[in-house]
Amino acid sequence: MNQLPRFVITRSAILGSIVRLEGSELHHLRDVRRLGPGSAVTLIDEANGLYTGRVERIDANYAEISLEPLASAHDAPSIILAAGLIKGPRMDLLVEKAVELGASELIPLLASRSVMHDIGAQRIERWRRLALTAAKQSLARRRMVLQPAMTIAQLVGAVPQDTLTLVCAMDGAPLGAIVREAKPSRIMLACGPEGGFDPSEMALLRNAGFRAVGLGANRLRSETAALAALSIVAGATYEIANIAPS
Repeated sequence: MNQLPRFVITRSAILGSIVRLEGSELHHLRDVRRLGPGSAVTLIDEANGLYTGRVERIDANYAEISLEPLASAHDAPSIILAAGLIKGPRMDLLVEKAVELGASELIPLLASRSVMHDIGAQRIERWRRLALTAAKQSLARRRMVLQPAMTIAQLVGAVPQDTLTLVCAMDGAPLGAIVREAKPSRIMLACGPEGGFDPSEMALLRNAGFRAVGLGANRLRSETAALAALSIVAGATYEIANIAPS
């Protein structure tokens, strides 16, 4: 089932047990994947509802798919990655791989040491397209939400309740052990830009309750650190979700 091609829908497009696929998703189904009536597919909506379906009809402007819901996508702790902005293709890579590693949200951080501080609408739209494509290709159980860019002060004021808040630091405790011990329902992971957070930003994060966590002895580039941290957290949360209580 997990190997079926995946397409993105909105709940408003569902009429009873039928959904209509239009626009770019229709093009992907009909012209790129070359699927036809009888083909089995999976679909994901804007609320991370998952469905299995079968193509019933393909018309010039839409495809009709019969569907039934699968299990909820909310079976593992959600992971919010707050990552310092970096330039060009390195940020594109971070967006794409964050989806593949299971981030539920990505918050671009406007840190004092960020090389880039001005994010245009075209760049944001590009990141959203990359995130959507990565979600479909990786069969991610969540569609990652790309949040507006924030300063550190804005970030600490936007932490949801019941969230384990962590910040990557060279002197931090082992990340995986912290997550496994806490068994949180939601995690916010803050990773700095090149050079890390400055002392005032780190003080602000620690005063807000962010725990310093480490990734080992080596100094990592910003996107490497963010993705390594996310990978460790994703592995720990998968373990938490899949180990039966004793």
